[in-house]
Amino acid sequence: MKAALEIAAAVRAGRTSAGAVVADTLAAIARDNPRLNAFTLTLADQAKADAHAVDADIAAGRPVGPLAGVPFAVKNLYDIQGVVTLAGSIIRRDAAPATADAPLVARLKAAGAILVGALNMDEYAYGFVTENAHYGPTHNPHDLTRIAGGSSGGSAAAVAAGLVPLALGSDTNGSIRVPAGLCGVYGLKPTFGRLDRGGVFPFVHSLDHAGPFARDVADLSAAYDVMTDDGAPAIGPELDVSAERPLRVGVLGGWFTLGAFPEVVESLSRVAVALGATPAELPGAEAARSAAFCLSSWEGARLHWDDIAARPGDYDPAVRDRLLAGTRVPDDVVAAARAYRLVFREAARALFERFDVLLAPATPCPAPGIGQATMVLNGETVSVRRNLGTYTQPISFIGLPVVTVPVDRPGQLPVGVQIIAPAWREDLAFAVARKLETLGVVAAHTPGGFA
Repeated sequence: MKAALEIAAAVRAGRTSAGAVVADTLAAIARDNPRLNAFTLTLADQAKADAHAVDADIAAGRPVGPLAGVPFAVKNLYDIQGVVTLAGSIIRRDAAPATADAPLVARLKAAGAILVGALNMDEYAYGFVTENAHYGPTHNPHDLTRIAGGSSGGSAAAVAAGLVPLALGSDTNGSIRVPAGLCGVYGLKPTFGRLDRGGVFPFVHSLDHAGPFARDVADLSAAYDVMTDDGAPAIGPELDVSAERPLRVGVLGGWFTLGAFPEVVESLSRVAVALGATPAELPGAEAARSAAFCLSSWEGARLHWDDIAARPGDYDPAVRDRLLAGTRVPDDVVAAARAYRLVFREAARALFERFDVLLAPATPCPAPGIGQATMVLNGETVSVRRNLGTYTQPISFIGLPVVTVPVDRPGQLPVGVQIIAPAWREDLAFAVARKLETLGVVAAHTPGGFA
C-alpha cells in the first residue's frame, strides 16, 4: 500500500483511479485479514460507490479533497452511518445502527478519503492487547504469534500490514500509543479536547482522546489537518536545531524507564542522541498512573453498570471484572485522583519551561505473545494486560499531545518512542517526528508477507 498523500496525488492526476485503489484494498483485506483479524467489518459496496463518486468528480473537473481516493478504516467504536457501533462487544449487537457518521469520519470523507471498514479492539476499549473474547485476537503483522497491542490493535495492525494507509483509533490510557509502538507505525494522541469525540463510544469521559495512525509523518499530519477545525497546520516551519536557541529536548528517566527491556532502552537512546536530548524528570508519574487507573475503573463502571447487572455473562470476563472492581472505588479516592491531576499538570508545566518536548518509551517491551498473561518488569512478575501502558498513562492523565514514532529496526520487533509536547502544541511533536524521519532514525517497515 502506497502512502496516503501519494495515492491522493496519483488519483487527482489521473495516474490511477479511486475505484482501482479501493478494489486493490478490498482484495488485500480479503487476502490478509484472515491471518491478522484486524477488520471486523468491510464496507465493500459503499466503498466502491464512494470511489466512483470521487472518480466522477475528477472526470467532470470538479474539485476533490486532499485525501481523494485514500482508503481508511476506523476502530469499531466510531459511528458509521447505517452500521451498529459494536465497541468490541456482543451486547451492542442489539443496538440500533448509527444514524450518522462520527464527525471525524465525516471530515475524512469530506476530504475525499474512502471508508473501507471497521477494526477490531479490546471490548469497550478497556485493555492494551486486543485479545477480544468475542471476535478473537488481532495478530501483530511483524510476528503473527504476538499481540498487536490495544485497545486500538486492529487499527495499528491494518496500517502496519499495509492494508490501509490511514486508520482511526482512540486513546484513554495509551490505546493509540501502545499498539503504534508494538506494530511499528506512527500514532497521534492529540491534546485532550483537540479532536471531536462525537460519535465515538466512550470509555472514560475525562481521559478519552481520538486520533489517527499512519505509516509516515506526512500522512499522519495530513489526517490530523483535515480532522481539526481550528485551521492550525499540524507541522510548522522546519526545526532549526543549530539556531541561537536550539531545540530543548528532555528524555524522561525515573518512572519512564523503570523496568524497560534492553531494546527499548537502546531505541530511546538512539532517538535521544539524534536530538541532543538531556535527562529530565517528571515527578509524580507513578501517582499519576494510579490516579488514571482509579478514574478509568470508576467512570467505566458507571457507564456500564446497567448492562453488567443485566447481562454479566455477555462481557469479556477480563473487562467485566475490572469494571466490577471500579464500583468499589470510594468517592473520596476519586476526588483525590481528580485533585492530583492539577498537581501533576503543574509539574509538567514547570518541566516544559525548561524543555520544548519530552521523550519516553511507548511501551516497556516489544510485543508479548498472544495469550501471554505475565511479563517481568523491574524484577517483578506483572500482568501484561495491565502494564503495557506503564509509560503512557501518566501523559494521558493530563491530556498532553503525543506523536509515537517507530524506531528504525528492520527485521526486528518494533519499538516506539513517545514525543510529548505541551498542551495544544501538536505542531512541535510533529516537527520533531519529521526531523527524526529525515535523519533516518524512525521509519515504518512493511513486514514480510504483507509487502
